[in-house]
Amino acid sequence: MHILHSYIYYNSHYCKYSKTPMNSYKIIYFLLIISFFTSCVPISKFNEVKLKSDACIEENAKNKAENEKLLVSNTEQKSQLVRIGKDNDKMVMDSLTRYQMMKQLQHDFNKLDRAYSDLQVAQENLSKGSVRETTKLLTQLQTTQEDLQKREDMLRKLEWSLDEKKKELEKRDIRLRELTTVLQRKDSAVNALKTKVSSALLGFENNGLTVRIRNGKVYVSLEDKLLFKSGSSDVNQAGTNALKKLTKVLEQNNDINVMIEGHTDDVPYRSDVSVKDNWDLSVKRATAVVRILLDGSNIDSKRLTASGRSEFFPIEKGKTPEARQKNRRTEIILTPKLDELFKILENN
Repeated sequence: MHILHSYIYYNSHYCKYSKTPMNSYKIIYFLLIISFFTSCVPISKFNEVKLKSDACIEENAKNKAENEKLLVSNTEQKSQLVRIGKDNDKMVMDSLTRYQMMKQLQHDFNKLDRAYSDLQVAQENLSKGSVRETTKLLTQLQTTQEDLQKREDMLRKLEWSLDEKKKELEKRDIRLRELTTVLQRKDSAVNALKTKVSSALLGFENNGLTVRIRNGKVYVSLEDKLLFKSGSSDVNQAGTNALKKLTKVLEQNNDINVMIEGHTDDVPYRSDVSVKDNWDLSVKRATAVVRILLDGSNIDSKRLTASGRSEFFPIEKGKTPEARQKNRRTEIILTPKLDELFKILENN
């Protein structure tokens, strides 16, 4: 009995101070029941022991829960300690990096500080000895600016003049194109006129009559033998026939001006009652041709001009009979009217 009491006391005392759960609770209860029936222990004592045992069990449960809580807390603190360690390592590395950066910045700062000091010294030296040079440079700068302004003004004037000339050139180009167009039409008209004249005088060409273009005009050249007898201003029948054929062409082309020029050779004319000299003979022959062209035609007399050239415009310079025969001629010069061309020239 005494041993049982000692065992119960020991277990209750152990439960009070130990955090390890007891596995012999059922044995204790069993022994208590046996002792109840085999001894004379009072009920009050038993209840007291039972209360202590329950208190021990409850405290043990609390200690178990506290132990688990402490284990969880310990685990969390270990994890936190690991994170803190990592953060600490990172901060150490960052500190080292920042230290290196600070060291480099300090080096750069010292370098810039020395450069700044050098510049200050240079500026002071420059300020001491550059007043005259600065004045000189400012004077040169002002002169350069004035010259630049003059050049800029000249450039503006040149640009304005260039614009004006450009406009004038454009106008002239327009007039030139107009003139070119008119001249092309004139050349076409002259070629067409030559073709018509050649066709009308087809039977007379190479028989004392030639038709050619020269200087933009159609020249109908009739030798003396085709029109006149020697020293006479009377047109013969062959010449009259040729002139009548030419008259038809002139009637159909009212925009043609006609110049009739009489030419003689260099042999002096023997003066008589009707003709005084080569001048007189050349004029009379040109006038005779004009009369035939106007006789019975509807040609406007204002279109015709008679002119005597005497011997001063020969086509052959020689003194042979052949050369003189070629120089004795009557030229009918057909010129298209250039009113449109003259208007353009007047505007120019």
